[in-house]
Amino acid sequence: MKIVSKNLSKIRPYVEKGGKYEKWFYLFNMIDTILMVPNHTTSVKGVQVSDAIDLKRYMITVVVSLIPVLIFGIWNSGHQHYLAIGESVTFYYKIVLGLELVIPIIIVAYSVGGVVEVTFALVRKHPVNEGFLVTGMLIPLILPVTVPLWQVGLATAFALVIAKEVFGGTGMNILNVAMTARAFLYFSYPSQLSGEIWTYIPDPSKLVDGYSGATALAIAQETVSMHGSGISIIENLSKAGLWSGENLFSFWNMFVGAIPGSIAETSTLACLLGAAILIFTGVGSYKIILSVFSGALVMGYFFNFLAYLGIQSAYFELPSTYHLVMGGLAFAAVYMATDPVTASQTEGGKWIYGFLIGVLTIVIRAVNPAYPEGVMLAVLFMNVFAPLIDYYIVKQNKNRRLKRALR
Repeated sequence: MKIVSKNLSKIRPYVEKGGKYEKWFYLFNMIDTILMVPNHTTSVKGVQVSDAIDLKRYMITVVVSLIPVLIFGIWNSGHQHYLAIGESVTFYYKIVLGLELVIPIIIVAYSVGGVVEVTFALVRKHPVNEGFLVTGMLIPLILPVTVPLWQVGLATAFALVIAKEVFGGTGMNILNVAMTARAFLYFSYPSQLSGEIWTYIPDPSKLVDGYSGATALAIAQETVSMHGSGISIIENLSKAGLWSGENLFSFWNMFVGAIPGSIAETSTLACLLGAAILIFTGVGSYKIILSVFSGALVMGYFFNFLAYLGIQSAYFELPSTYHLVMGGLAFAAVYMATDPVTASQTEGGKWIYGFLIGVLTIVIRAVNPAYPEGVMLAVLFMNVFAPLIDYYIVKQNKNRRLKRALR
């Protein structure tokens, strides 16, 4: 590291103000602060609070917390492919295939995101925003492994420009950038994100009999469309997964995540491991994570009650706990809802914000079966209302303190 620091020090005079390559200073600053601890000290006199965590270290902590879901997603990508073609291979071959499929998607997202960030930094003459460290990882993880690379690049550029840069960059955006990218692809190219055949299969003729490639939510949507058949979602999930020789869509298997779906959002277990890292380091809010799950459970139980009263709907009859392990609810609760920029900032607001995300997710799933996954729209919708929630929480706190002061 001493050699790196020495070489960076030699380059610095050329890119600082008045240097020959002054216009490239912010690009150099990005590389310097990623590799080395920034040499910044405060000039303000008086008592100061010291903290070793700056924005880049904050973002890197989030990336580290994504390692469990990334590793599992790489393995599952290979696992689902070999399961679909009926081949039994070792863990090694599943990982190798997963790496071949996932790494290019991550490279494209980081490359396009880096170009956009650097371009805006050079044009606006401000330091490179660190947000792309997390965004460049989150965008690939919420996409299917079969997504075309050009769509990954297009969605990344769209989300960074429209959802973040036009608002002023990191810390100023209203909408979650990764969710914006997915929403853009979903509404622009729905065939690639419809929930069918999300497994790498270069030759469809090799598929084993009975394989559909549908996700758990896509099967649930199909069950709802079979209104009056008397078949429940759980029964349909069991039948859909029997081709593999076992119940692929059992509750435990969906909790572990060895099912078709986006790269890293299938495993609730891996998401909980990531949540533990975020909560332990103080980066993620346990209040938001817990309230998202609570909201989903409460709304699920409410629909169960409606089914008990005689309102017939396959989604109403689905046990509430199944909602927690289906789709991307767990991933969104841990990594999307807790975004420190777009989430509620007040402590009371975090409970309300997260709870409503969970509630809206289940409402969209159950009431609007044409759209099988509701968490994406729920997060984006609540991003817009987060400032309003904080406004009324702060107003309530002021009124309460004012009453105490006037007693």
